[in-house]
Amino acid sequence: MLFSGGEVRDLHDAVSAEFAPHRLRVREAPGPGDGGRFVRRWRGEVSVYELGYGADVDVVPGELADFYSLQIPLTGSGVVTVDGRPLATPFSIAGPGQRLAMSWDRASVNQVLLITRQAVDRAVTVRRGEPGREAVRFDPALDGDRAAVAEWLELARCYARTVGGELFARSPLARQHHEQLLLHGLLDIQQHSLGRVPALVAAPAAVRRAVTFCAEHAHEPISVADLARAARVSLPSLRRGFRTHLGTTPLAHLRRVRLDLAHHDLLAAAGSGDATTVTQVALRWGFGHLGRFSQEYREAYGRLPSEVLDRGRPQSAAGSTGTG
Repeated sequence: MLFSGGEVRDLHDAVSAEFAPHRLRVREAPGPGDGGRFVRRWRGEVSVYELGYGADVDVVPGELADFYSLQIPLTGSGVVTVDGRPLATPFSIAGPGQRLAMSWDRASVNQVLLITRQAVDRAVTVRRGEPGREAVRFDPALDGDRAAVAEWLELARCYARTVGGELFARSPLARQHHEQLLLHGLLDIQQHSLGRVPALVAAPAAVRRAVTFCAEHAHEPISVADLARAARVSLPSLRRGFRTHLGTTPLAHLRRVRLDLAHHDLLAAAGSGDATTVTQVALRWGFGHLGRFSQEYREAYGRLPSEVLDRGRPQSAAGSTGTG
């Protein structure tokens, strides 16, 4: 329980600290006995919350940075607006680069799932064989009258009910599999900016196993030999498979995935204004040669990593971002 009862402004502060800074306008204050509540069920790559303000409010998070916000109403009513478009459905998803606004009545309580951009990007990498350059942008309106969407929403509700319980506490692997069902199901049932993103069915199973292992373990000190072991083939065979089906090498693929993850970390640090440096991000993702990291980053994204950090920080912080 992050908040229960009390002043709406205090609830606003609690939500800002947990999610992101946002604007709140109270249209009508709570009456006697009314009060908001804010509960965290789980925090991870797919976090689960319950949130109700206990008052008639307008909530304006603005442009989302590095996560997707899925709203599933439990009680009450309201309207979600994404990029200036009021949605006709109560179920919505908004993500990086989209502008979100919500109006809720005092009876509204919503189940909120926050999905990290990295989790969605890794799912895309598994399916395409390479990371995307831009964040996936979903159609924000989830049509619960469509059978596939209704089934996916029930899967999300099941995850929200289960994630803090005994099953997932005993079996983190079961939780991770449920998260993957959510991510890949979302890519299949909801229209988005990448169009159809099929799995790598044309590539042999060994290449698909290596791509999946790379996406799921890029944050660990893995090597190309680890990719070959995960694919259950020899390293020369894996190299031939990557060249034939993906047009690259296993090492280049691993470095590209890690470079994309470093890019996301830099964007997140620039958006939050924290003290993260280019050196810290590079080393976190296994880039020990900082000059080479900056060169590869500029070739991929058109800017130096230090320029990404400085653009999102006050002028007084510029120049303190480390090597880059």
